[in-house]
Amino acid sequence: MDDQNKNLILATALSFAVILVWFLLFPPPEQPAPDAPTTTAETVDGGPIVSPSAAPDTPITTTSDVSAENSPRIAIDTPRLTGSISLLGGRIDDLQLKDYTETIAPNSEIVHLFNPAGGDQSYYALHGWAPGSGLEFSDVPGPSTEWQVEGEPTLTPDTPVTLSWESPAGLTFRRTLSVDADYMFTVTQEVANGSGDAVSLAPYGLIARHGEPENAKNFFILHEGAIVMSDGTLTETSWDDLTELDTDAAEGGPAEIIDVTENGWIGFTDHYWMATLIPQAGTPFRAVEKYDTARDIYQTRAQLPTMTLAAGEASQVATRLFAGAKEWEVIRDYQKGGVDRFVDSIDWGWFFFLTKPIFWVLHHLNLLIGNMGIAIISLTLLIKALLFPLAYKSYVSMAKMKELQPEMEKLKERAGDDREALQKGMMELYKKNKVNPASGCLPILLQIPIFFSLYKVIFVTLELRHAPFFGPFQDLSAPDPTSIMNGFGLFPWGVPEPGSLLALAFIGILPLLLGISMWLQQKLNPAPADPTQQMIFAWMPWVFMFMLGGFASGLVVYWIANNTITFTQQYLIMRSQGMKPDVFGNIKKSFKKKSAEK
Repeated sequence: MDDQNKNLILATALSFAVILVWFLLFPPPEQPAPDAPTTTAETVDGGPIVSPSAAPDTPITTTSDVSAENSPRIAIDTPRLTGSISLLGGRIDDLQLKDYTETIAPNSEIVHLFNPAGGDQSYYALHGWAPGSGLEFSDVPGPSTEWQVEGEPTLTPDTPVTLSWESPAGLTFRRTLSVDADYMFTVTQEVANGSGDAVSLAPYGLIARHGEPENAKNFFILHEGAIVMSDGTLTETSWDDLTELDTDAAEGGPAEIIDVTENGWIGFTDHYWMATLIPQAGTPFRAVEKYDTARDIYQTRAQLPTMTLAAGEASQVATRLFAGAKEWEVIRDYQKGGVDRFVDSIDWGWFFFLTKPIFWVLHHLNLLIGNMGIAIISLTLLIKALLFPLAYKSYVSMAKMKELQPEMEKLKERAGDDREALQKGMMELYKKNKVNPASGCLPILLQIPIFFSLYKVIFVTLELRHAPFFGPFQDLSAPDPTSIMNGFGLFPWGVPEPGSLLALAFIGILPLLLGISMWLQQKLNPAPADPTQQMIFAWMPWVFMFMLGGFASGLVVYWIANNTITFTQQYLIMRSQGMKPDVFGNIKKSFKKKSAEK
């Protein structure tokens, strides 16, 4: 391989190393979660709802006299959800995911998604009506309405729950809540006008969060915050960006308003969980994402068109609410059932054309094999098989370059300091022997987007969370849990915090295997003659070993498998081209050289 080709490979590898160092050492700083405001009953609604008949610059707020945390409740019990609904406002505000625990510890609590207003990390869904002509806020149900239960007191997939309330103006409101066996609620709001006069009102649904989530990652590779799908366009707004939205007079603070013509949804997404309001397909609505500065409340809202009811007339509208885990299969099934582009609620990133198929293959391999670690290794084999034609050309080209090395040295002697003559002679030499010096870099360049796409899949998708491999590796989305301090997982002792200096000093077994596999791969070829290149190549495996020590162990498993397969491929191809790689001889030479230098 000539110096130009070596420099290109070296530059690519160093660029990659710099990006990895940046990922590890300089992620965006985590913002401390703001202190939860002292929440009274007057601040549990999550922000103003604008009346259809009000002036657009007049914010209208609603109040409540009762704490939602201590209000009468209806139980929720499904195969995958447990919790309760507050009769104050008819809020879905207590929701836990039966299938997921906070940690892999045996006594870990199940994941809490929704929490009532008045407590820590309040997070809930609320439905209601905004009053129009002929009505006041006291005439429509809102956050302070105390509903009555009709029939069944427990919400299950087989038993919907109906709430009712009669307003002082003579309107009768009913709200029927149903839920499926997974994570989708359907909220059907009905109104019958018994007031004797025509009235106007607009149904809405909102999701409110009091303060930024305590467990927010604030990592740029992952989107957390508000998410809106509006007629095929996905809009993602982070927690920080929500606080910096332009002030909207009608909303009384920072807000973004998107008018959806036919299909869309709006809500909040976390790393693995999501709550989303989904109006019926074909229904226009106004999607609002906003931040209440005074009360530190984030809100997403779906406000449907105003309806006018004559005296004695009735109407109803249904809105769905997804509240649960971002499981690909479940979300895909909802998309097939009519929720437009719902799979895009998973953060596939810029390389979605790679992350989506990579995840699809990984998911089905895991279903087939039953072990995510082995599925990652199998995926690596498939990727290497697809890239094998390029890899073969690359290694054959490298072998031919080595054969041309003596002639290149003669060219250098003849050209002396004349760089132009040297370049011209080398091009003629390449052309004559049908060698492409750049082909050796193609597999390396292709590995970079594949690496980042797999990193994205492992970091973002729920299917990798708490996915076991074997032995101590029971969560492939977390860093290697082993260390010299616990005998590489043989003893039940704790290990240093991932990313800390101690964790770097007492490296785990997977990063160690990664460093060794990279080092052995280098030893297929003699060390470069240039001292600077020699030093960089000598340090690179161990630098990568420490850098990747804090990454998800599933990613390190992929990298080890990739290095092992690459070593085997390169060795066999070099042998097929008449070359005899002397791995052990190159190892001995490197140690002898170090001894001589000492």
